[in-house]
Amino acid sequence: VRGVYPGELDETTAEKIGVAFANLMNSGSIAVGRDCRPSSPAIASAFIRGYIRGGGRVTDFGLASSPLLYYAIISGNFDGGAMVTASHLPPEINGIKLCREQAIPLSGDKGLPALEHLVATDPGKGQTPDRPAPGLYTRGDMTGSYIDMVAGFIHARRPLTLAIDAGDGMAGPEIQRLFAKIPTLTTVAVNLEPDGRFPHHGANPFLLSATNELQELVRESGADFGAAFDGDADRCIFIDEKGARVPADLVTALIAQHYLLQEPGATVLYDLRSSRVVAETVSHAGGRGLRCRVGHAFIKEQMRQENALFAGELSGHYYFRDTGFCDNGIIAMVQMINLLSEKDLPLSQLVAPLKKYSSTGEINIQVNRLDLIMGALRSAFPDAQTNTLDGLTMEYPAWWFNIRSSHTEPLIRLNLEADTKACMNKYTSEVLQVIRDADPSIQIEKE
Repeated sequence: VRGVYPGELDETTAEKIGVAFANLMNSGSIAVGRDCRPSSPAIASAFIRGYIRGGGRVTDFGLASSPLLYYAIISGNFDGGAMVTASHLPPEINGIKLCREQAIPLSGDKGLPALEHLVATDPGKGQTPDRPAPGLYTRGDMTGSYIDMVAGFIHARRPLTLAIDAGDGMAGPEIQRLFAKIPTLTTVAVNLEPDGRFPHHGANPFLLSATNELQELVRESGADFGAAFDGDADRCIFIDEKGARVPADLVTALIAQHYLLQEPGATVLYDLRSSRVVAETVSHAGGRGLRCRVGHAFIKEQMRQENALFAGELSGHYYFRDTGFCDNGIIAMVQMINLLSEKDLPLSQLVAPLKKYSSTGEINIQVNRLDLIMGALRSAFPDAQTNTLDGLTMEYPAWWFNIRSSHTEPLIRLNLEADTKACMNKYTSEVLQVIRDADPSIQIEKE
């Protein structure tokens, strides 16, 4: 649930969502957390008020990262939870991530349509019958045990230096507490204090401009690598020792290799926008690689179905069976620490063999007629191998592309990869021309 505050998501709506969620959860006990956005205290308070009005019981964890809240839901045996955050989006936007037991998310396929109906039929405070028993409110804090859990995953065999950009978000306080426990690791860090206005570069490290400061910090400090976090710390973008960004799908391949040494034959998921090298790497390492849809709700569901060890998403989300199949940017950083501490090579050299193909990266396109575009693409490439797992994927031996609607913004997103740069440029031009011909009003943007 996301919207601009207060025009699309305000306290009245948040309270209605709380009442409706209590109905869906049979008034069970939930954990609630919030990020540092200026509107988050008001949205969280209203949601909690609504949930209690619906007869539910709330434990309020206050300021928290999304991974910390997921940990609290699972470790505290809560019936569900709610995280007030808009993750990587601008500060004027806010939202509520809703989970069932074991931090299983509600999604557009499961749970959210029913919630939307309940919110629409609640005319306002006092109109929905309260439960017979009054709800309860308590404060909670599992930060200490959460940091202990994260620290337990660190197995660094040699000293490393890390450069960190917490992005003015919720990773900052947790990172400071974590590295206070690990004196063998040296850190240089910026933007550690939470500030929901995200004044330095916005909350989305996937944007190229958002990591400029960190890239310079890596070069100046001689760090082994850099890690940049988003607003709620559930995604992480990596920088190599030369100050270059490492594509998230190649990070997925690296971490998968590392894990498969420990658990040969395990299942690894990768989102369908990922480079072909990810599947090739997983297979070569003896693992079972499976494509998955984009989005945390879909990935977590498929991970549970397949008992997958690990999953990676092109946006910088990484998911771990050991943390309840949840995404966790700080655990991803920890696995990079473990991986590099066991190697005699710098990160850039570990990544180099994975750069087999040429990719456009994600191209964002504003469109009016998605149906016309999809039809035009099918007609233009009739002999392609086609997959509709998420949007439209069309594949040839030497190149492929995926085009899909964004879950969070009014855009479609195009990713295209080819065996060579010349091939990539050729077919990118062809695909974009088909899109322009189908909808001349499109606007193409790329960061």
